[in-house]
Amino acid sequence: MRFEHIIQINSHEIGAPAVLSREQVWRGIALRAYDPAHFIIGLEGHAVRHHERRDDGTEVIERTLHFGVFEVDDKVTLTPMEQIHVEVAATDKWPACTATARIEEPEPSSLFLRFVYEWNDADPAEQALSDDERRMREQALVGLDMDTVSRIRELADSGMQ
Repeated sequence: MRFEHIIQINSHEIGAPAVLSREQVWRGIALRAYDPAHFIIGLEGHAVRHHERRDDGTEVIERTLHFGVFEVDDKVTLTPMEQIHVEVAATDKWPACTATARIEEPEPSSLFLRFVYEWNDADPAEQALSDDERRMREQALVGLDMDTVSRIRELADSGMQ
């Protein structure tokens, strides 16, 4: 199953939030990879199992996210100034899935974040979901991503990025 949506970052309309640079947006989504507790509700902590910087500029971070007794292992690939791709390993409680946040700039300073989520349709946990549960998951993801953009704006406004 695939779900994707896009959030406009910059608008030149009157009353629109401040224009962010590509670098500010990148630093915000990168922070979501480095320090996910600022972005993921319910996350109690995380541990980095492996961190690698490759010759082509990409970084790979293998992490374990701690949600109390529930843990998720993932691998995050950061392609600087372009995208972050997360691969989540399947468990008996969670299907294998991926999430990508990609910066798009169709014209100068016209920034968007495209979020793409994919789940393994063959996984029993995925097959067990009803259409209503899938819709609720999609709504929750849109909310999480909108919160991420709000958090990026807060960080940019405070000068912390």
